[in-house]
Amino acid sequence: MNAPHAGPTADEKIIDETSIRYEGWPIVGVCFLVATFAWAAGFYGQGVYLAELQRVHGWPASLISTATTCYYLFSAVLVVFVSEAIRTLGPRRLLIMGIIAIAAGTALVGQVTSPWQLYVAYALIAFGWAGTSLAAINNTLGLWFDKKRGMAISLALNGASCGGILGVPLLVGAIGKFGFPATSIGAALVIVIVAIPAILIWVGRPPKRTLPPADAFATAPAPAVQSIAQMRRAAFGSLSFWTITVPFAMLLIAQVGFIVHQISFLDPIMGRERASIAVALMTVMAVVGRVLFGFVVDRMDQRKAAAVSAISQAVALIVMVNTRNEVTLFTASAVFGFSVGNMITLPTLIVQREFSAAAFGVLVSLVTAICQFTYAFGPGIIGLLRDVFGSYVVPFYACAALQMIAAAIVLVRGKAPQAV
Repeated sequence: MNAPHAGPTADEKIIDETSIRYEGWPIVGVCFLVATFAWAAGFYGQGVYLAELQRVHGWPASLISTATTCYYLFSAVLVVFVSEAIRTLGPRRLLIMGIIAIAAGTALVGQVTSPWQLYVAYALIAFGWAGTSLAAINNTLGLWFDKKRGMAISLALNGASCGGILGVPLLVGAIGKFGFPATSIGAALVIVIVAIPAILIWVGRPPKRTLPPADAFATAPAPAVQSIAQMRRAAFGSLSFWTITVPFAMLLIAQVGFIVHQISFLDPIMGRERASIAVALMTVMAVVGRVLFGFVVDRMDQRKAAAVSAISQAVALIVMVNTRNEVTLFTASAVFGFSVGNMITLPTLIVQREFSAAAFGVLVSLVTAICQFTYAFGPGIIGLLRDVFGSYVVPFYACAALQMIAAAIVLVRGKAPQAV
């Protein structure tokens, strides 16, 4: 007969996530590093690739943009299965495979001589992006953190902002000195040489918990174990799931669309150099927002925080299209940037709070995939509206309207916690 309050076994440990010596914190550092490379090569690097491929080959922007959209859509499909991949391979193998794929694609993109080769390179980067970006990092950290998961994810995803702050200037500078083909190979080597040893050293087997996560302390009997397919079906019938997924998909359409077009919008007003400074300021503020938010996110109403963040970004966009004052434009860019990182982090944290621990990885992957599939069209929609109306006024007002609607939807709650 099993003792009801038996002590930890040899394979289990008393977990104190608040301790600086807790084994999970080095994992946060590794995920920060992985995010830096993933966003530098797989997100912010897309703009660099577009410009260089146009310059070197003279290909139209529409051709390259189509390949970019296909890349986001393909990687969105792959992201759905990240949870299964981690269960099958473990976090160490998945992260290593992701790093190798994104490095291989990055090396290849500088060597392409025809459009079909670009699609091959982007397919490799898509596999790498699925194995190193939001879903992979959230699922990995979820194995080590429960009570401090919000802080851990917020800190790790600051690497995404560093990918923009450091990665893009380094890529552009190296291309100017060494050329695009050599730089793409060099970048790939740096990714492999730096990231893989860090993963091998610090990402091991996640701890076994002696106590269940906080959401398992319920008076009702524990639900039957569900398969991954059952979890997905149950999520599709859950109001909470849709009032997370739909508003954040809308928010990311507006956010990604604005980020891609920000320099084009600001360039005629203040020039390319100062427009680049505004982009850098926005990215720095994303880091500041994530860090500050990380210290309080586990104790606050995350849906209300998402609504406030959405409204602040909408106001910033409305201000930008109604002024030509540079100080005001810089300030509005900073306000918009403060919530950029949190818009990526918040869906994960709301899922953790409102759904069972067993479903966390599956639902995070599903929400991430749907949002990525949706925001893949954001830059194209804004570009089309800009061409139709001749300026960014209508597109940015449309983005602000999306954000206001999303702020209202995200406040609608289902039953919590969900046994899915």
